[in-house]
Amino acid sequence: MFHTSIRDIDSATLCDLSGPCGEKNDSPDPETPMKMSRILAGKAECARPDSWKMKYRALIFDFDGTIADTLGESRRIFNELAPDYGIRQVEEHEIPGLRHLSLKQILTELDIPKRRVPSIIARGTGMMRANIDRLQLIEGMKDALADLRNRTDSFGILTSNTTANVDVFLRNHGIRDLFEFVSSTSKLTGKARHLRAIRKTFSLKNNEMLYVGDELRDVKAAQKANIPHAAVSWGFNSRESLELAKPTYLLDHPEEFQRVLL
Repeated sequence: MFHTSIRDIDSATLCDLSGPCGEKNDSPDPETPMKMSRILAGKAECARPDSWKMKYRALIFDFDGTIADTLGESRRIFNELAPDYGIRQVEEHEIPGLRHLSLKQILTELDIPKRRVPSIIARGTGMMRANIDRLQLIEGMKDALADLRNRTDSFGILTSNTTANVDVFLRNHGIRDLFEFVSSTSKLTGKARHLRAIRKTFSLKNNEMLYVGDELRDVKAAQKANIPHAAVSWGFNSRESLELAKPTYLLDHPEEFQRVLL
């Protein structure tokens, strides 16, 4: 319903970077591109044989709906907040129809003023944190992520949720060490700028980085940043709507990552 964050940052905020070969960097400086370039170069030294490698040097994932199953919790939070903003609640039977819509269309359909969105997001983020321990991984993603991590140089998350929420969730499910960074943007339509910043930080060509997400706005952000994108149909937006957006890849199950990306 809404994928949340309360921070507005000007460039990709990269946190908790790991050093070469998985060695943790106890004093990361996420504002120093050269440091992250050295980290990436170090990881390249630990690369597996070419037969194991993917065509992309970096995989960047959305969080809500792509890695974490947050749809039900998002609707619960939205409905709890709705009376405070004078907007109507969303019934469960409406979800299939809403999955076909873009963000702009959803705001229109639910009669949500754009000026209210930042406040709804900020409050919703805190409410999600209170129940983060209850949220589940998308079925099949844990194994898929572990396998993909072995086949590429750099692994990260770009989300409109908060880094704190994502970090707790990843640690709860034993997969935090897979990711070199979590980057957050508070603007629901601000991911393109962050994708470009991440690409430049790691000195990647456009075709060496892939963004994976479940929403139409993820596809549009990748297209605007001129990088390949894998849309996944197990999250918020429907397969039909994602297909119309013309992503580079369209996946229906985490098992398909190997088939289309190797």
